Amino acid sequence: MCNWIEVAPLQDIQRLGSRVVRSQDEAGEIVEIAVFRLSDDRVFAVNNRCPHKGGPLSEGIVYGDKVACPLHSWKISLADGRAEEPDVGQTACFKTKVEAGLVYLALKDKTA
Repeated sequence: MCNWIEVAPLQDIQRLGSRVVRSQDEAGEIVEIAVFRLSDDRVFAVNNRCPHKGGPLSEGIVYGDKVACPLHSWKISLADGRAEEPDVGQTACFKTKVEAGLVYLALKDKTA
């Protein structure tokens, strides 16, 4: 079961830019989620930590449907969180939706 939270109006997230949302996981740890707006206004969300060395993906360069980690330029797919070959690794992805011009992010319902 998902708990949808409002992130921001779509127009407030720059094309090829991102926003960071902080949430708590099941263990009570703070998790940063990077919400990206692509050039065609599609919206994706991934864990803000690169699977390589934990670099902040929200600070990376977005191109197509990928982001390049600012630390070591690993290319991470925003669609599935996987590193582009030859690199190997994956970061968590989160569901997003845009309704009435507002961006929403799906988080696990803690009561589920």
